[in-house]
This record gives sequence, C-alpha cells and structure tokens, in this order.
Amino acid sequence: MQPQADFIEDVRSASRSMVRALGFMGGDFAGTDLSPSAVHALIEIEQGGGRLSARELGERLRLEKSSVSRMLRKLVGAGHVREGAAADDARVKWLALTALGQRCVASIHAFARAQVTGAMARLPPQQYRTVLEGVRLYADALERAGDAGAGPAVSPSAAPVTLHSGYRAGLIGRITGMHALYYAREAGFGLRFEAVVACGLADFCGRLHAHGDAPHALHGLWWAEVQGRIVGSVAIDGEDLGPGIAHLRWFIVDDGVRGAGVGRRLLQAALDFVDRRDAFRETQLWTFSGLHAARRLYEAHGFACVEERPGDQWGRRVLEQRFVRPRP
Repeated sequence: MQPQADFIEDVRSASRSMVRALGFMGGDFAGTDLSPSAVHALIEIEQGGGRLSARELGERLRLEKSSVSRMLRKLVGAGHVREGAAADDARVKWLALTALGQRCVASIHAFARAQVTGAMARLPPQQYRTVLEGVRLYADALERAGDAGAGPAVSPSAAPVTLHSGYRAGLIGRITGMHALYYAREAGFGLRFEAVVACGLADFCGRLHAHGDAPHALHGLWWAEVQGRIVGSVAIDGEDLGPGIAHLRWFIVDDGVRGAGVGRRLLQAALDFVDRRDAFRETQLWTFSGLHAARRLYEAHGFACVEERPGDQWGRRVLEQRFVRPRP
C-alpha cells in the first residue's frame, strides 16, 4: 500500500530539516573544513581498520570511481590519509588514517555526539527508542530504494535469483569459498578461518541430512541461485548453542548480487523458519565489529548486540560481537 500524499510531504519536510540542522547545506561539515563526502570517507577508513580499498570506499559511499579518486588525492595531500600496498597483492592499496587523520576523526565524532546529545536532551527519555527505531527504519528503506535503483556502485545480476533449501552437491565448497574470499579481503582472515568454516559446515550438513525434511526439525539451510550458480547462503543450527536457541550461521552473499536484496530474502527465510517453531525462544549469531552493512541488516530484523569481546578464533584478533533476537 502506498502512503498518502500528505504523509510523503511531511516526511520530505522533516528530511530537509534534518539536512539543514546537520550542516549539509554549509561549506564545511561536522566542525571541520571538509566536505560531507570527505568526512564520511574518513569515518569509513577509520572503521576499515587499515584494510579498506578505494573501490570498497566508493561502494560504501555510493560514489563514482573518479569522485573517490579526486577526494582521496585531497585527503592524502592534506595529510589525513595514507595508502599502503596489500601484502598479498601489490595492486591493491589499503587506506589508513594518519595521526592527523585520527585526530580529525576524533573531533568529528565528538561534534556528532554533541549534536545528538543536545537534540535528545530536548525529548523525554521514553521517546529515545522511538527516535532510534524510526531513524533506522527510514535509513534502511532509503538504502533498499537505492539498491533497487542500481546506482553506480551496485551492479547486481539481471538474471532472476531463486531460493532453495537443503543440501546439494558442491554446496559446502561454494559456501566455504564465498566466506574465504570475502573475509580475506575484508578482515585479512586466511587458512585457519577457511578450515573452520569448511569443517563446521561439513559437520552441520551431516546433521541436516540425518534429520531430513521432518516438519519439526531444528536445522535449516537455504541458498540463493542465479543461472545454476550459488550466490548466497544462510543456516539455522538448533543444536550447538543449547536448548531453545537458534544459531544463525554461514550468512554470506556473493559480490555479484550484493545490493539486490538477496541477503534480506535469505535472512527472512531463516527467521521465518525459526518463528514457526515453538522450541526456539531466541536467535543468536556471532560476528565481529566493522561489518556495518551486515549489522544494519541484522538490526532491521530485530537483532541487538548484547556482547562484545576480543577473540582470535578465526585466525586474527578482532572484536567479536554476539547479536540476539528474542522470539517475536
């Protein structure tokens, strides 16, 4: 159902007010003399932890390659950003903040926190959650609309994507490969991570096969396919975290269809499976800090981060995060 015209105009008016209040109309932004795109670039580079390429930065900011190149030249020239060759591929340049860039980002965070604190102080505490949920929902809807428009940084496959469940030949290798390649690029994980994924997935598929298609089975595996090629996966393991807990595992989408809504469809299929079973009181997943798009997707589906702790189970020390979604 489409919203009424009056509602649309009210949302547009509120959006314009936010843009003006946040300083997007001025010549500088966030208490700096930088453009809004440069400020967002510095934040993304900081969160990338020294393993973000110019191409990935452009994808996150939805900017053309030429625009990103010009902006980076200015940031490097100003001493905010430095480039370094990747150890395993000299053609890839990792972006990192210099000491000056780190100080600049710290002041940006302080400015933004003061803006939010000052605005929220004018509201009663019982409205805080309403504001947060509303902003998240609106931002998520805007992002989906942008993905559907196939902007310059998103080129999902034009072929139809179909979802399937259960095991098929080659599934373990393909899911493991997607994980290995993505997390090697995003987090620097290597052999140990790939081995953990492969062994865990093989064990799970054995348990999945043993239960078959029983109507009350506590395991499920879904995969997305384009023209015979597996391009995404997700699983629910109802055993390994104990009674009443559904463990969401092996959630991955191939680069070629990222931004086309495939991840949402997979995640929803898994959560629908959980919600149909009274045996589950909650769903949990483990991830690590820095995967911002995935976190937004989890939070949009009712997950909240309840625990953070340093860990190296995947071969490199990261800030591990546990997300929980209570049964609706």
